[in-house]
Amino acid sequence: MKPFFTPDGTSVTAITVIGDPWALLIWWLALINLAAFLAFGLDKWKARRKERDERVRRVPEKTLFLLAALGGSVGALLGMRAFHHKTRHNSFRFGIPAILLVQAAAALGLWVYFTQRGTLF
Repeated sequence: MKPFFTPDGTSVTAITVIGDPWALLIWWLALINLAAFLAFGLDKWKARRKERDERVRRVPEKTLFLLAALGGSVGALLGMRAFHHKTRHNSFRFGIPAILLVQAAAALGLWVYFTQRGTLF
């Protein structure tokens, strides 16, 4: 896997990443995992503030699950552990790792499928 796709093979710029699906996937996963991690941290911070001020609006649980489902399950899991947030909720304790397992199984299945066809790289 090349880090950057360059059509002419001479220059490497951030714009050329657009032409490489692997680079796009890596960037997407990095950004969505960072967003999920930060969302868990933000929600923990807001939860502490809500104890003093009822007007504080928390991050909806749907949003936290959506970030995990869109590829940010590792960031969500790390956010849960780092911020000790949502660790007592069974829906998160079991749901986020389940999403991660489904995503890993899907990635493995796609890898096996495309390597058998010879079209992965």
